[in-house]
Amino acid sequence: MRVGYIRVSSVDQNTVRQLDGVEVERVFTDKASGKDAARPKLEELIAFVREGDTVMVHSMDRLARNLDDLRRLVRMLTGKGVRVEFAKENLAFTGEDSPMATLLLSVMGAFAEFERALILERQREGIAAAKQRGAYTGRKPALTDEQARELRERATAGEQKSVLAREFGISRETVYSYLRAVPAAD
Repeated sequence: MRVGYIRVSSVDQNTVRQLDGVEVERVFTDKASGKDAARPKLEELIAFVREGDTVMVHSMDRLARNLDDLRRLVRMLTGKGVRVEFAKENLAFTGEDSPMATLLLSVMGAFAEFERALILERQREGIAAAKQRGAYTGRKPALTDEQARELRERATAGEQKSVLAREFGISRETVYSYLRAVPAAD
């Protein structure tokens, strides 16, 4: 059986370009950041595939978070007798791979990890430059100064944090963030 695995980093990203034109009988799609270890559809795929199956993935960075994760996943799948194919890199692994195939997996995986690191570095640099220009102010506060003051007063008076969170339309963690923050001087 040919099984596809697709991962996008966020719910609003499009999965269409991954495995476009590649015939698979079943697809498992995760909508989670690559840094997340918890990818339920990947776990489902691993439990689902059997000896003789082929797992098709658009590219190495869609399957794994880093080189160690890539090697571990490919080893785990090929250890079950499953063939792993990466469409973008045009590489396939069976578990009976030559030393050259193992080297290619490591080198290509390292390049994918390096590319991701460069993207994150450019993103951080861009945010820093935007902050210097005053163009990047970050996320808007969940509460106004007056609401934050009221929240602190009511929490200090003993009201339950979960009740306050519901009433102000914020999470309990956000309530605690406001309680830890030093109020602005009046």
